Amino acid sequence: MKRIVEFMAGNPWSFLLAALPLTAAAQLLHWSPLACFILAALGIIPLAAYIGGATEDLAAYTNPRLGALLNATFGNAAELIITIAAVRAGLTELVKASISGSIIGNLLFVLGASMLAGGLRHGMQTFNKRRASRNAILLVLAVVALIIPSAWSQAIGAQGDPKVEALSLGVAIIMLLLYALGLMEASNVKESPLGHQLAKSDLPGWTPAQAVLILVCSTLGVLWLSETLVNQIQAVMASWNVSEFFLGIILVPIIGNVAEHLVSVQLALKNKMELSVEVATSSSLQIALFVAPLLVFISLLLGHPLQLTFNRFELLAVLTAVVVSALVSSDGESTWLEGAGLLAVYLILGLGFFLLP
Repeated sequence: MKRIVEFMAGNPWSFLLAALPLTAAAQLLHWSPLACFILAALGIIPLAAYIGGATEDLAAYTNPRLGALLNATFGNAAELIITIAAVRAGLTELVKASISGSIIGNLLFVLGASMLAGGLRHGMQTFNKRRASRNAILLVLAVVALIIPSAWSQAIGAQGDPKVEALSLGVAIIMLLLYALGLMEASNVKESPLGHQLAKSDLPGWTPAQAVLILVCSTLGVLWLSETLVNQIQAVMASWNVSEFFLGIILVPIIGNVAEHLVSVQLALKNKMELSVEVATSSSLQIALFVAPLLVFISLLLGHPLQLTFNRFELLAVLTAVVVSALVSSDGESTWLEGAGLLAVYLILGLGFFLLP
């Protein structure tokens, strides 16, 4: 317990735990929907950080195969929980926007911020060019898997057509199979895009029992806060005058992944650009190949079918993010200017999404 308290004291997000009792008070005292939304969003951030730390710690105590499975299952747990709550509420457009927004955010915002911060401190940084190329190939395959049902569905039938649903289910199964193959590789090959693992010095250092306790408590906390967050979305859209699409593509991914984003930047500041790039890329692959198809099946169980059909703006943005990030990392070198360029593309896309009706 002493080790847990010490970690919480040194964690930059721990002060946001104050948002948990404030969220409970906001619900009991019927504060404004905007206040409940903001407090719930702030409360998710430290809990997502604890989920990530506990998962990495547990993975360090296991064999490579089980460690890869743990990282796959809980690597994006916070965002998965938020999107499941949104599916239950019937906000399928927000869920689809959050999927594309997570991929865009990791490849442009996170990778850009990491290259900018690391480049300003250390100058030019290097990483494995061959691994970057493999990551780019997998990302292109993931984008193709998202584009096909979106493009073909227009010719097959209208939204909700059984044939379109069958296409989405078929693609989801294939994506999960591809992800399973990636996990098999991650358990046997140290340099797999899905098998990154932090060094012991970068881990909290919890015992397995402590890590499990933190993982369970943090997951339950995210479940509660996610329900609160989603229940206020309609009111927030009205008060902020923003669309469900913008909330999904920009805000939800940031809330669910901000702690992991900070880890990537911190690794770059420590001149561990190799691992920083892996964290950003692996998270994008997990969203595309695991979270997205998994949500297709979960949505069927919840009675709000989610089809892998994205609008042209989402597809263009995801394709842009993959191509630009691949070009920037193709030489195995990064500078602060390249990081600034990635951030500029992200801001341009964000401005465009904000102005969409």
